Amino acid sequence: MCWVFLILAGLFETFWAVALKLSQGFSRPVPAALTVIGMAISFYLLSRALESIPLGMGYAIWTGIGIVGTFIISVAFFHDSMNLGQGICIVLILAGILGLRLSSAG
Repeated sequence: MCWVFLILAGLFETFWAVALKLSQGFSRPVPAALTVIGMAISFYLLSRALESIPLGMGYAIWTGIGIVGTFIISVAFFHDSMNLGQGICIVLILAGILGLRLSSAG
C-alpha cells in the first residue's frame, strides 16, 4: 500500500504544481486554494508512504513523478517547448524512478 501512497503523492505533486501555475502568483483564489489543498494531500500521502519506504528513495520517486508529470502537462496543455535533449532527460528521470522501484526489496 505504501507504493500506492507514493504514486498518488507524486500525482498530487503534479496537480498542485499545475494549480500553482493557474493561480498566477496566488492572485486567483480557486487555483490558489487548489494548490494548497493539493500540497496538503501530497505531503500527507508522502508521509504515509515514508512509513515503509526509505526516505531517500521515497523522496526521489515522489519528486521524479512530479517532475515528469508536470513536464508532460506543461508541454501538452501550456504549449511549453520541448527539444530532443529535454525529452531524453525526462526519459532518463523516468528510467531512474523505475530503476529505484525495481531495485527495492518491497
